[in-house]
Amino acid sequence: MSGSLSGEQVASFGEDGFLFPLRVASSEQTAAWCDEIESFERRWRDDPGLPRPFVDYTRANFHIVSVVAARLAHQNAILDAVESLIGPDILCWMAELIVKEPQTSKLLSVHQDLTYWGLNGADGLVTAWLALSDATVANGAMRFVRASHLRGQVVHRDTFDENNLLSRGQEIVVDFDPDDLVDVELQAGEMSLHHGLMFHGSGANGTDGRRIALVMRFVSPAVAQTVGARDFAMTVRGVNRSNHLLSTPVPFADFTPSALALHAEITAAQEAPLAANATDQLCYGR
Repeated sequence: MSGSLSGEQVASFGEDGFLFPLRVASSEQTAAWCDEIESFERRWRDDPGLPRPFVDYTRANFHIVSVVAARLAHQNAILDAVESLIGPDILCWMAELIVKEPQTSKLLSVHQDLTYWGLNGADGLVTAWLALSDATVANGAMRFVRASHLRGQVVHRDTFDENNLLSRGQEIVVDFDPDDLVDVELQAGEMSLHHGLMFHGSGANGTDGRRIALVMRFVSPAVAQTVGARDFAMTVRGVNRSNHLLSTPVPFADFTPSALALHAEITAAQEAPLAANATDQLCYGR
């Protein structure tokens, strides 16, 4: 199982901008997590008591309203590896449940995560992509562009393509060598780590099975929100010494009234950077 990264692995992450595969759970444990997630979906997907559409809660700040999402964000096997990259004080800024349904045309264009988040300190942020089902080329596994994080923030375009799972259909408009593309195939229970400026995307799911992943954005307390008036994060290891990210509690049950109110507050706060400079023209990401 994954633990602290070796010096060689840390160096590889610095050079390539990613690291995979890292085994964090057995197939049996992962199947139990996946069952729990899918039970959560069945229970809440059509619940009339939710103030917003169900997908609004799973695709942004899922850890605020879901016990299982918050628990997975606290897994030592994940955090040990993350600590090797950003230090002992770790905050979960965002958790997302990303599902590609069978035989779907939905995809993610090649983009950089930090383009519209309003966060600074790219080296203090790492994304952990946990495969709850196998991720293959056939079902839309991610693709990384090796060492692209070293190019810094690049120009993006908003497409608002209806088949794009990204909020604005954002995509880079700079060239890269196709030989640098790496397919991020993972078995259930493995994760990948990638830098916030990594060029990456993923294709459609042409198979008859669901591709299910929990994606967690971890930051050090040194990372700050520079566009919105304020932002939030959950302390998952160490201490939140940030003057910029307000601490959020760990949920004790799913969709409690207090968690729903907090999710709404966080969503409103994050709308400013996410919507900044929205256009169908060229724009520089923030």
